[in-house]
Amino acid sequence: MPGPVLIAPDKFKGSLTAPEVAAAVATGLRRVRPEVEVRSAPVADGGDGTVQAAVAAGYVSIPVTVSGPVGDPVDTEIAIFDDKAVVELASASGLALLDPDDLAPLAASSEGTGEAILAALDAGARTVVLGVGGSACTDGGAGMLTVLGARVLDAAEHPLPPGGGPLSRVASVDLSGLDPRLADTEIVLASDVDNPLLGERGAAHVYGPQKGADPDQVRFLDEALANWSRAVLAAGGRDVADQPGAGAAGGVGYAALAVLGARMRPGVDVVLELIDFEHQLEGAGMVIIGEGSIDEQTLNGKGPAGVAARARAANVPVVAIAGRSELSPERLREAGVEAVYALTDIEPDPQRCIREAATLLPTLAEKIAEQHL
Repeated sequence: MPGPVLIAPDKFKGSLTAPEVAAAVATGLRRVRPEVEVRSAPVADGGDGTVQAAVAAGYVSIPVTVSGPVGDPVDTEIAIFDDKAVVELASASGLALLDPDDLAPLAASSEGTGEAILAALDAGARTVVLGVGGSACTDGGAGMLTVLGARVLDAAEHPLPPGGGPLSRVASVDLSGLDPRLADTEIVLASDVDNPLLGERGAAHVYGPQKGADPDQVRFLDEALANWSRAVLAAGGRDVADQPGAGAAGGVGYAALAVLGARMRPGVDVVLELIDFEHQLEGAGMVIIGEGSIDEQTLNGKGPAGVAARARAANVPVVAIAGRSELSPERLREAGVEAVYALTDIEPDPQRCIREAATLLPTLAEKIAEQHL
């Protein structure tokens, strides 16, 4: 087979990071075909794993301690290369940081994301890529903006506490104290969410329930976000509440677009650009994509679909590796994938597949090597 193998997986959620998946697949390929050149290019779609993908591509990891969704300290990282930084909301204000039995739909805040952006500015960034998947909050980005210097006030001109619930009491917003460095900083909002801020397709109605909000709280949060957007508009923010993406990450997308002047781009496109994927694809003889569960959602803007599309455009064959696959061979071929190899093909126990993915993946990769290399 001509050309090297490019391994470009996303994470196996709840099991392995994308770099760990790539390493395990490389191990299996080399067992069978040690002479074949193997390249690794872990990917993400703008959610969790985005910073790891950047670091794997050569960005420098900078450890940061921020306020988690309910204020507890959280150790996370940002990635820096020259004057470009990558900030990941999921690792600062993410739902996975909270106990599933102790969610905080009204109180969770995006403050930690703002602190991570400040750390990026302190490191000299003049472009900040903000990946906004997997948030715990529905605070309209108010916490993020407060950390960056905005003031969110009630009728008595007292600062409001963090969270989406208190936004029902917003009387005014003061943006005059925003960090002046933001005026010279390009914010790129990496997101595939096309929801507006408000209404039946908005941040509260669509994503509030998975963050612990009951139906009454969903309605309350939607009304609070409407109040928040009116106050932001009155303070000089852009009128973008109806714009696709404003509802991303509980309204963090709205704050980025309305106040920070962010430019929104599909998450997978941003990540593939960050890791210089087109250069890594040059000369490749085969691409291996991967994700924990390959299903219809995978084909809808997720990392593996973006990789497969670019490989197909370059006439490079694509094989997929997964924990499980719910797609037919015909559906995969439509997406440009020749074959899929799933852990459930060699281990019927799904829990063992999750627990022991690092040892099972090399065995699965051996099959790819035997049949495709």
